Amino acid sequence: MNIIPAIDILEGQVVRLVKGELQNKIVYSDNPIEIAQKFEKQGADIIHVVDLDAALTTGWNNNQNNTEIILKIIDTIKIPVQVAGGIRSIDSLNKMFEKKAQKIVIGTLAYKQPQVLQQLPKEKVENIVISIDQIKGIVMINGWRQPSGFKVNEAIKFFMAKGIKEFLLTTVDRDGTLNGPDLDTLSYASNVSGAKIIASGGISSIEDIIRVKNIGCSAVILGKSIYDGKIDVKKAISVV
Repeated sequence: MNIIPAIDILEGQVVRLVKGELQNKIVYSDNPIEIAQKFEKQGADIIHVVDLDAALTTGWNNNQNNTEIILKIIDTIKIPVQVAGGIRSIDSLNKMFEKKAQKIVIGTLAYKQPQVLQQLPKEKVENIVISIDQIKGIVMINGWRQPSGFKVNEAIKFFMAKGIKEFLLTTVDRDGTLNGPDLDTLSYASNVSGAKIIASGGISSIEDIIRVKNIGCSAVILGKSIYDGKIDVKKAISVV
């Protein structure tokens, strides 16, 4: 199981939101590159970097984004970077691959234009992660503000049929709360044959990580729990 520290970037700062709400923003650093280097030294296998400005506006091609910072992170550290947030066109998807992002997480683009996946070579499709941001079993898009029309397992099966194997599942009302993972939904999703589920939302302790591992998740995203000192990345890696 992979331990994946998250760096959420808003207006150039490392922040955490609670349930995706901007009014519940906590700023942890004004130096995302330094944070990435810290996680690398702690032994992380891969880092999850989210461009919140792009996710919450019109996407990666707008003027409100943190693309330059993300590219500096990719250039600075030696471990892989998984990029998420506001990638809503095949051009921006390809450009991020060209800039050596190891994996790219897409949500809105995949749900609105699933044909995009057929326009990519197989090796790129294998490095796409589909985000499943769910509220009460319904997958949300456009910065968690609009229902996609898919239920969780419907989405997993739909995209697996298009060659996707990996999914980032976030229970929105637990994100940033430290209230524990949504084990029921994660377990349900992990039971889909062949699906690799990355757990996100509510993780607050090593015990939570073990629970998520035991139900079959392939990786876990850690955000607020590490910034608030509740989980040590090195210890988490050694445990799993």
